[in-house]
Amino acid sequence: MRMTCSSRVQKASARRGRLPVRLLAVAGVSTLALLTGACSGDEDGVKPAAVSQEDLTQLPEATTFATVANAPLDPQASGGATGGRVIHPNADVVVYDSVGGKAIAKLPAIQMGSPTWVPVVAEQGDWAQILLPTRPNAASGWVHLSEGVAESAQNDYVVNVDRAAFSLEILENGSSKGKWTIGTGKAEHPTPAGRAYIIASIEETKNTYSPIVLPLSYHSDSLETFGGGPGTVGLHTWPNNSFSGEANSDGCIRVPSEALDELVKLPLGTIVNIT
Repeated sequence: MRMTCSSRVQKASARRGRLPVRLLAVAGVSTLALLTGACSGDEDGVKPAAVSQEDLTQLPEATTFATVANAPLDPQASGGATGGRVIHPNADVVVYDSVGGKAIAKLPAIQMGSPTWVPVVAEQGDWAQILLPTRPNAASGWVHLSEGVAESAQNDYVVNVDRAAFSLEILENGSSKGKWTIGTGKAEHPTPAGRAYIIASIEETKNTYSPIVLPLSYHSDSLETFGGGPGTVGLHTWPNNSFSGEANSDGCIRVPSEALDELVKLPLGTIVNIT
């Protein structure tokens, strides 16, 4: 796929998520405590509406390439969240617009060559509200976590991006693991604000500006497409330091190589608060 500030991304890397107790990163391993695979009962007794196989094939796939126009918005889209529960579907799982509501999408097990891990932002019985990687920005939905539907893990990391200060900080359980000066989107193509998250880890094989690109769940508000892609915003390095403390990208967040070295160690599904 093509990022907002990349001419071409040739190949997706799927080096994360293969071990049951660890979520693998491209350049390292972040250990997470694996929680139960699913809940066993539904406290509220609300069951999901039945979806036939034919109806399932008609639902949009919740990826960075899709738009789910009737998706509910993130209840805390302004950001400020800390780490928390993330889930990985074992197969396509139906996404609903509310607890017991209408089916609006299907969440695949793989996103851009990487295992799908999404943040949980609310829970009600066996239902979990998750953030979606689709347009519009801040799209969310509800999934029913019956037994065997998904794996679940605790993610203690969060990334805070301050566009005005041109800073990016990684936190673990509220403690800083590093802070760096970054570059952001130019005035005509600003980096969008909100509670995004890391959706994949892509090995760059065509361009040389960054060895790894970390696409986020958010998209450019000014570019519907870029180079044939959906305008996905990402984290990556740059060949020189001209980006540092400057707003000169097409919406992506440019970081020093030292920052990228730490960012690639973070589990997929890690929240990135952009203010």
